[in-house]
Amino acid sequence: MPRILVIEDDAVTAGEIAAELAVHGLDADRVADGGEGLRRACTQAYDLITLDRMLPGMDGIDVVAALRGRGIDTPVLMISALSDVDERVRGLRAGGDDYLTKPFAPDEMAARVEVLLRRRQAQEQTRLCVADLELDLVRRVARRAGRPLTLLPTEFRLLEYLMRNHGQVLTRAMIFEAVWGFHFDPGTNLIDVHIARLRRKLDGPGLPSLIRTVRGSGYLLAPAG
Repeated sequence: MPRILVIEDDAVTAGEIAAELAVHGLDADRVADGGEGLRRACTQAYDLITLDRMLPGMDGIDVVAALRGRGIDTPVLMISALSDVDERVRGLRAGGDDYLTKPFAPDEMAARVEVLLRRRQAQEQTRLCVADLELDLVRRVARRAGRPLTLLPTEFRLLEYLMRNHGQVLTRAMIFEAVWGFHFDPGTNLIDVHIARLRRKLDGPGLPSLIRTVRGSGYLLAPAG
C-alpha cells in the first residue's frame, strides 16, 4: 500500500485528506509542523507528500526546497489557500509537482495524488530511491543526498539488490546468490568486504548509515530513524 505523508497544521483539513486517501486505499501519516514534516520525509520512505503552504516551524516552500536540495524526489502535492498565479509558480519552482488551492474537492485531491503516484511508478521502473539514496538503472548512476557515487559493477549490483529489498533482512546466502550468482560459501568474507566498501562510499560526512548489520542474520538497507 502506498504511504502518504500529510503535512498540514489544520486538524480538520488533515483529517479530510487522510479520510479521502483511505477511501482510495492509501495509508496516510499526519504531521502538523513543517520542521517535523521535513524530518519524517528525510528519514522514512514515503511514496508521496501533501504539503500545506503555510505551516508552523517551517514554511511549505522551504520544506520542499530543502527536500530537493537533499536529493529527495518524493512527489509533492502542495495545498494552499494562496491561489494567485505567482504563488503557484513559486511553489512549483521550489520543487512541488502539483499545486491545489483551498478550498478543494476531496475527490479532486485524491485524483491528483493518484496521477502523481502513477507517474512515480513509471519512473521507478528505471530508478530506485530510498530516503536520499537514488539509483538510476538506465544511466547506471548512483547518488546520495545529491552527491554522485563512484561504484564498481559488483558494488552497483549489490546496492541495487539491497535497495530493491529495502527494509528486509537479507542473509549472506541470499545476497551471495543474487549478486554473484552461485551458492554461498560460508567460509568466505567476500560479502562483508563489499558491504564495508559500499558503506564507505554511501556514508558521507554528516549522513546516517543506511546499511545495517543484523547480527547472526545478515544485512538490511533502511532509512535511519
